[in-house]
Amino acid sequence: MEYKDSRESQQSYFLAGSFVLALRLVVGWTYFSAFWRRLVLADKLDPDTAGYIGEKFNHFLPNALGIKPMIEYLVSNPDILWWAMVAFTLIEALVGLLVMLGLFTRLMGVGVLALATGILLGSGWLGTTCLDEWQIGILGMATGFALLLTGGGRYSLDYRWLGRTFVGKWKLYPWVASGTLPVKEKVLNKFVLGGSVAILFVTLLTNQYFHGGVWGELHNKSVSPIVEISDARLTAKELHFTVFRSEGVDVYGSFLIGIELKDASGNSIFAYGGEELAHFPKSHILNRYVAKVKPGKHSLVIPLGAKAELIVPSSKLADLKNGEYKLILTDISGLEWEKTIRVGQ
Repeated sequence: MEYKDSRESQQSYFLAGSFVLALRLVVGWTYFSAFWRRLVLADKLDPDTAGYIGEKFNHFLPNALGIKPMIEYLVSNPDILWWAMVAFTLIEALVGLLVMLGLFTRLMGVGVLALATGILLGSGWLGTTCLDEWQIGILGMATGFALLLTGGGRYSLDYRWLGRTFVGKWKLYPWVASGTLPVKEKVLNKFVLGGSVAILFVTLLTNQYFHGGVWGELHNKSVSPIVEISDARLTAKELHFTVFRSEGVDVYGSFLIGIELKDASGNSIFAYGGEELAHFPKSHILNRYVAKVKPGKHSLVIPLGAKAELIVPSSKLADLKNGEYKLILTDISGLEWEKTIRVGQ
């Protein structure tokens, strides 16, 4: 069937746009509220205050899909990260507001689709009690695609402007705003089907990748903390090693209450307890990212996504013999993480 820009076709499109009014208002507020929370209700763009959005962004790093190098670059460069968070917040505000107003609805639908895809790939693995971030991302993608197709309804500025203003008479207006899409019905049907199948594919792919939700064993990387140990080495005066927290709840840290070094026979060479770690010198913590490992009230706190080299001095390292040693880290929950260190081998 050939494309026909008739009054009946226009009314059908605006009726479809009206049907998704509630969806448009809710998803619009979802994105605009990010700006509202960060700048109006609180200042979450200040790097020196608790709740800084850049640290939240750092939490995405360990298990992000496809965009991990970009996230790591930003969290490794705090100044660039701050500008990125400002730009991201303003884009969310603009997209959310225009979606609620129904202005340039199709273009904003693309914006919603892009923002939701970024959220999905970055944080789709997070969620302690349910698949929180994954659901937000995938439903945002579906909503953005729907708005791209329907445009705004009668309760939109697009409807008020169409044919009544200079912008509303613009030839590209139906493409970026609302009204009849100037394409053949056969082509449009293929686009609808192809886009829907593609979003379903992304849904199943990410559900399986992040949570094992399609087949196999379900898993949730937001439940228990995991601290990875790397680059462990011993000198005559110090133990050096790097910690990276890759899993666990994002709203609070892993609380390290023990660092112990044992020989191959299981004898303790030295050990740091919770109180000693609570007073661990900050000069001996070399943080790599915005989320920082730091001493807490009763432990050493390791936020999700934080990576740091720790330097642990001990006079008992002076006369170590060649052989294998075991580094043991203990979390307040009782979890332990180990790393074998070889000396002179």
